[in-house]
Amino acid sequence: MAGDGELLPRIAVVGAGIFARTQYIPRLREISHLVVLKAIWSRTQESAEAAAELARDFAPGIECKWGDAGLEEIMGDPSILGVAVVLAGQVQVELSLKMLKAGKHVIQEKPASGSTTEAETALSVYNSFPNKLPYKPIWALGENYRFEPAFVESSKLMNDIGDMMNIQVIVEGSMNSSNPYFNSSWRRNFVGGFILDMGVHFIAGLRMLVGSEVATVSSISRHVDTDLPPPDNICSLFQLENGCAGVLVFAVNSRSPKILWRVDGTKGTVQIERGVDGGKHGYQVLFSKESGECQKTFYPFCGVHEELKAFVHDMVQASKDGDHKAEPRSSYVEGARDVAVLEAMLESSTKQGAMVQVKKF
Repeated sequence: MAGDGELLPRIAVVGAGIFARTQYIPRLREISHLVVLKAIWSRTQESAEAAAELARDFAPGIECKWGDAGLEEIMGDPSILGVAVVLAGQVQVELSLKMLKAGKHVIQEKPASGSTTEAETALSVYNSFPNKLPYKPIWALGENYRFEPAFVESSKLMNDIGDMMNIQVIVEGSMNSSNPYFNSSWRRNFVGGFILDMGVHFIAGLRMLVGSEVATVSSISRHVDTDLPPPDNICSLFQLENGCAGVLVFAVNSRSPKILWRVDGTKGTVQIERGVDGGKHGYQVLFSKESGECQKTFYPFCGVHEELKAFVHDMVQASKDGDHKAEPRSSYVEGARDVAVLEAMLESSTKQGAMVQVKKF
């Protein structure tokens, strides 16, 4: 086995917060036959070491890096092929660009950016990098909803429901004091608060399911729960480029959590609802056909696992073949499109619900 480890690609995780510890490390453990976790970085030595301990069982040689010097070491280490950037929303883009410029493939956590302006600037910087390397480093965005089998399979069912008539996206979240992310300071100082940070997932699910872009929105947002940053509630009417309209109703914290996407067509309906089945968390997909029969399928969560596997594959391929096209579902542009929809919704609500065009990428 030790011989194989020599040949496997190496990555570093930049960030040692909740998501890095509870998602990245366990998911990297699941694919440790494909990739070696060489280093983990945090601002402080203490948190880097605490996170590294969680990975020692599958990455015995893991190195701890911290502070500016640690980042320089990761950028300068030719054996590190890729970097996962799992930091506060305000600083991720700048750090991703630094790593890309140093020739590292990057998978950056969502949200893609704090605004479409930041995303546009970042993309033009990325596209201007001279191709002095044999390959252009891949910039992937970690949006696990695009990799959840429930959305992949449901998007295939859309051909069987006839013409779309309407869409409902209902998100009654459970962002309260028992949630580990509730006190996350960066989310509280983020423009759009939890609506933008959490919302990109639900927009990604919507776009993945319907296969058409959101063209215009008209929204009302409110600040009801003062324990949360504003806004904490938004209701939006949206229209897709294919003409179909829908509603998004989103409460950051509700007493009765519920998350669902439902598309009603002339020949049937597809609904994806978050739930638990046999102790596993995932999505229940209901497919109602013209005949009246309803097919039910449950898909456990595995999006983070799948997106990391895709990133490792792309990173290895791109390093062998400079023209390798990365998995489109994880492209940075897709993440920027999710942000653009929410930004338009938040902008509309500052204009008392006036219709706003979604910025195109």
